[in-house]
Amino acid sequence: MFSESVLRLLTEDLLVRVLEKLGSDADRKSWRLVCKEFLRIESLTRRKVRILRIEFLLGLLQTYCNIETLDLSVCPRIDDGAVSVMLSHGSLNWTKGLRRLVLCRATGLGYRGLGQLIRACPLLEAVDVSHCWVFGDREAAALSYATRLKELKMDKCLGVTDVGLASIAVGCSNLKSLSLKWCFEISNLGIDLLCKKCLDLEILDISYLKLTSESLKSIASLSKLEMLVMVGCSFVDDVGLRFLEKGCPHLKAIDVSRCDFVSSSALTSLVSGRSSLLQIDARYCFLELSFPLVECLKNLQNLTVIRIDAVQVSDLALQIIGTSCKSLLEIGLSKCIGVTNMGIMQLVSGCESCPHLICLMLESCDMVTEKSFYDLGSRCLLLEELDLTECSGINDRALKYLSRCSGLLTLKLGLCTNISDVGLAYIGCNFPKLAEIDLYRCVCIGDDGLAALASGCKELIKLNVSYCNRITDRGMEYISYLGELSELEMRGLVNITGMGISKVAVNCRRLADLDLKHCEKIGDPGCWAIAFYAHNLRQINLSYCAVSDVVLYLLMGKLKRLQEVKLVNVSEATVRGLELGLRASCGRIKKVKLQTSLSLLLSSEILDMLHLRGCKIRWD
Repeated sequence: MFSESVLRLLTEDLLVRVLEKLGSDADRKSWRLVCKEFLRIESLTRRKVRILRIEFLLGLLQTYCNIETLDLSVCPRIDDGAVSVMLSHGSLNWTKGLRRLVLCRATGLGYRGLGQLIRACPLLEAVDVSHCWVFGDREAAALSYATRLKELKMDKCLGVTDVGLASIAVGCSNLKSLSLKWCFEISNLGIDLLCKKCLDLEILDISYLKLTSESLKSIASLSKLEMLVMVGCSFVDDVGLRFLEKGCPHLKAIDVSRCDFVSSSALTSLVSGRSSLLQIDARYCFLELSFPLVECLKNLQNLTVIRIDAVQVSDLALQIIGTSCKSLLEIGLSKCIGVTNMGIMQLVSGCESCPHLICLMLESCDMVTEKSFYDLGSRCLLLEELDLTECSGINDRALKYLSRCSGLLTLKLGLCTNISDVGLAYIGCNFPKLAEIDLYRCVCIGDDGLAALASGCKELIKLNVSYCNRITDRGMEYISYLGELSELEMRGLVNITGMGISKVAVNCRRLADLDLKHCEKIGDPGCWAIAFYAHNLRQINLSYCAVSDVVLYLLMGKLKRLQEVKLVNVSEATVRGLELGLRASCGRIKKVKLQTSLSLLLSSEILDMLHLRGCKIRWD
C-alpha cells in the first residue's frame, strides 16, 4: 500500500501516463484496487465500459462519467424500463460525452426506451443495434434522433422497411457507414432515397437484401463510396455491376460473394483500371477464375485482400497473383478446385511474393500436403491466421514445417484426420500467441496432445475438440489450465463425465460459450458445477444431455448472464422441468432452441412470456 507521502510526489498527469501503459483489463483492475486515488484516476480516464450484469449498471455509469463507448450487448434484461432507470437516477454526466453505443441483441428494448437513450446522448456518432430482430420502423424513427450519427449497424432488424430507412436517411444525413445486412423488408425504393439523402456514405452493406440491379444504379451515384458489400444479392446481375463501373470513383473494396448471376467478365470490367482497389471478394460467385480477370489483377499492386472461394484455379494464376499483388495480406482459396503444392509454392516463393501475408484460407484444398508447407513456413513468417479445415493431406510433419510462424493466432485443423498428439506438441512448443484452434473430428488426438497445448498456448480463447473421442477427463484437466478460455466446443465427447467438466467450470472463469451436445455422461454432477462456477456463461448447448428437472432449473436460474440456450432432447427433463427452467431465466434469455414436438406440449403462457420478453424460439 502506498503511503500518503509517496502519493504526494505523483501528480495526476503522471498517474494518468502510468495508467495508459497498462494494456490489459486485468492490469487496470489491479491498479484501481491499490488505493482510492488510483481508483479515482482510473474512473476519470476510462473511455469504454462493457456492462455484464444489470445490477451493476447504475453504479458503473456513476463511477465512469467520462466514457465515450457504452456496450450493453452482453447485458441481459436491457429494456425500456432499464433505460428509464438509467436516465432518471443520479448524474447524467456519462451521457454528455458518449459517442458510441452498442445495443447488439438488445431484443427487449423498444422504440420508447431507444428514443429516450438516443436523445439523452447529443454527441452520439455510432450505434450498433444488429440482431435486434424485433426492431421495426418505429425503432428506426427513434434512431433518426441521432443527427450527428456517422456509423449505424442494424443487421437483422427484420421489421425495418423502406419507411424506417427513410426516417434514418432524412434524420441522419451525415452517415458514413451503414450496414443493412438481412433487413429483408428493404427494397430498391429505400436504397434510392438513402443514396439521395446520405451523400457522404463511404461504407455500405446491403447483403442478402432482395434488391435488383436497379438499386446499384442509385448506389453508383455515391461519389464518396469506398466499400460496397453485397453478399447474397441473388437478384443482382452483370447489368448492375456495369452501373457501378461508371460510378463510385473512390471504390476500394467490393464484395459480390454468393451473387449467383454476377459473372467473372462483369467483375473484370468493374475492377479494371481501378489501381487503388484494396479488396476483392468473389466467394461462391462463379466457377472459374478466368484469364482476363487474372490479367486484370496484374495492375492491382495495392491489393491487400482477395477471396475467391470455390472457383477453379491454376498454378499459373496463383503465380501471377503472388508476383503481381505484392501487398497482399489475406488470400482466400477455400474449396477452390486445382490448388496444388506447386500452386502454393509459386504463390509464396521468391523474395517479393506475399511477404506480408497474415491470413491464408485453404479449407478443403485436399491436394495440398506437407511439401508446400516447407516454403510456407520459411517465407510467410508474419502469418497470423491459417485455415486448413478438411485438408486431408496435412499431417504432423506439415505442422513441424509451419512452426517458424511463431506469431500464429488462429489455426483451423478440423477434419484433418492425420494430425496426432505429435502435431499438437509442435503447436504447443511454437505458437505461444495462439488464441483459437479448431480440432473438430481430429480423431487421432488425445489427452497428451491437450497437455502439450495447455502447456505452451496459455493465451487460448477458443477451442474446439468436438468428436475427438480419445479425450478423457484427464484431458479436461489440462483444458482447465487455460485461464483465458472463453469458448469451448466439445460435442460428442462420450468419455467425459461430470468430474471432467467440473474442473473446467471451476478454473476457466472467463468461459462464455460452452457446447456439450451429445456429452451423455456429464449429467447432473457436471451441470451442477457449471451452475455454481461458470458465472460468465452466456451460451450453452445441453442438447442430448442427461439433465434432470431440478438441476436444469438450478442452472437456468443461477447463470445470471445466460442469453442463449439449446435444449433439444434433454433426456432426463420433463415438460414441467423445461417450463420451470425457462421461467427461471425469462427476461435474460434471448434465444432458445427446443425440439418441435414441445411446441404442442409447452403452455401458451410460457411461450407468450418468452416472446414478450424478446426471446426468439427456434424449433428443431
